[in-house]
Amino acid sequence: MIGERAKKIRMVILDVDGVLTDGRIVYDANGVESKFFNVKDGHGIKLLQRAGIGVAIISGRESEVVTRRAAELGIAPVYQRALDKMGPYLDILEKSGLSDSEIAYMGDDLPDLPLLRRVGLAVAPADALEYVLPHAHLITRNRGGWGAVRELCDLILREQGLWESICGKYFT
Repeated sequence: MIGERAKKIRMVILDVDGVLTDGRIVYDANGVESKFFNVKDGHGIKLLQRAGIGVAIISGRESEVVTRRAAELGIAPVYQRALDKMGPYLDILEKSGLSDSEIAYMGDDLPDLPLLRRVGLAVAPADALEYVLPHAHLITRNRGGWGAVRELCDLILREQGLWESICGKYFT
C-alpha cells in the first residue's frame, strides 16, 4: 500500500521543526538562532529534485535559518509563519496543478494533522507526537532531523523505479 502511494508522488512537502530538524531551537547570547539540519536529508532532497520531484516547505515558524537552508537546497515554494497550513497547501495545489494523491507530506505535530489526513502519502518521523502517528501511512525509523526525510526520499525513488538512474553512478 505504501509503495503504491509512493509511486504517485510528484511533490514532497515538509514541515521544518521536528522533521528537517530535531526540533531544537538554539539562541546564542546575542539572540542569533541556530537549527541543526542533517546533510543526508539535504542530499535526499537533491536526489528527488534530480528525478523531477518537487520539494516544498510549510512551516509554522518564521526563521532566516530556514530561508537560507531552503535556498541552499533549491526548495521552492517556502511558506513560513503558516499557523494554518491548509492555505499554503491549497496554494501549492493550485499553482502546481497536482492532486492530493500526488503529494507526500511529512509532519510531526498538531498543525500537521489536516495535511496528513489529506495527502496521498502521509509520513511522520519516528519521534512524532503520539496522536500524530495514527494519521501517517508511513512512520520512519529515524527521528526528525536524523535522516527521516532521507528515508522518504529513498523510498519514493525506489518505488518509482528511479533509484538506479539517479543513484546508480555512486555504486559503479
